[in-house]
Amino acid sequence: MAQDWLAEDLPEEREELRDVVSDILSKYDREYWIQVDESGEYPQDFVDDLQQGGWLSMLIPTEYGGGGASIPDAALFLETMNRWGAPGTLIHAQMYTMGAILRHGSEEQKQKWLPQIADGLRLQSFGVTEPDAGTDTTRIRTFARREGDNYVINGGKIFTSRAKQSDLLLLIARTKKYEDVEKKTDGVSVFLVDMREALAAGTLTIDPIKVMSGHHTNQLTFTDMVVPAENLIGEEHKGFKVTLSGMNAERILAASQYVGSGLWFIDRATEYAKERVVFGRPIGMNQGIQFPIAKAFAHLRAASSLRWQAAEKFEAGSRSGTEANIAKLLAAEAQWEAANAAMDTFGGYGLASEYGVEQKFRAARGPLIAPISTNLILAGIAQRDLGLPRSY
Repeated sequence: MAQDWLAEDLPEEREELRDVVSDILSKYDREYWIQVDESGEYPQDFVDDLQQGGWLSMLIPTEYGGGGASIPDAALFLETMNRWGAPGTLIHAQMYTMGAILRHGSEEQKQKWLPQIADGLRLQSFGVTEPDAGTDTTRIRTFARREGDNYVINGGKIFTSRAKQSDLLLLIARTKKYEDVEKKTDGVSVFLVDMREALAAGTLTIDPIKVMSGHHTNQLTFTDMVVPAENLIGEEHKGFKVTLSGMNAERILAASQYVGSGLWFIDRATEYAKERVVFGRPIGMNQGIQFPIAKAFAHLRAASSLRWQAAEKFEAGSRSGTEANIAKLLAAEAQWEAANAAMDTFGGYGLASEYGVEQKFRAARGPLIAPISTNLILAGIAQRDLGLPRSY
């Protein structure tokens, strides 16, 4: 069990939430996650357990069949999940991707889709990235052409996570070509795609991409894929703001995952440093072991504090992204620091799969470059918060 003495002081109701989540996660031990990693299979039994408990729909309002929880509640859920060794990347999109419908959808769309998502319809995928666009979302080429009551979509996406575990896809496409707009963020629209229909029609193909631990990602190809016009989320050509509105929630929840995983490394390293005896003494007595662990822990606590600040601001209605972006940056770096401290503490045993460290170590590197890179966050801080000239 995660060590209580490393836990932050939380309001009583959040301590209770953490305890309930811990009871669920304790059923899935280190051996379970090592087997998942080695097999490369998606742990559907684990995800089903969370779905049936209502955890994946906790952010959907109660009037649409969800749990009506807050972003801070969801942040604590994902932190706790990751601290028990479960990768939040398996399910996190199911929690926040529906926010596009909630914030920008019509009442008819909310009534139609949110209860189904709360009941288990999977909205795990967000189709944004393209091979030639990368983080410059305005340069996407996937195009949706209006034909009567439908849009016909052609193009493709890459690094689309959990597509094979999804029923629905939130898709970003151009409805005006980049060359035909004055403002580069115009001409982008957001669609809710029923992947079951598209796959059955043969207009959507999914090709898995083998990547590092804990990720199930794919390349998607759309060939004359028909999407009803009623599945347009928000206003046509103005979908860029729909996309941006969910980024703060994503980054707050991502930061929470990294804090949890970082504390997993701290837990493992401190336990091992107490038990491992070399030269007649526990290695935890040596400052060369103590200090890196302590420093990583301090940085995780700092990242966690900013994460809570960002979560409370988001819950209060603020759409400023400064705290959310910095929290994501600091948490990703602190997690990586904790991963290295744990690997150094375990030494050669850290490379042995039976301890689980090497598996988590591999997964800890990705957050420095995705879902938004550290450099892009720094560029945003420099330009928006410090008033420095734009570099691109």
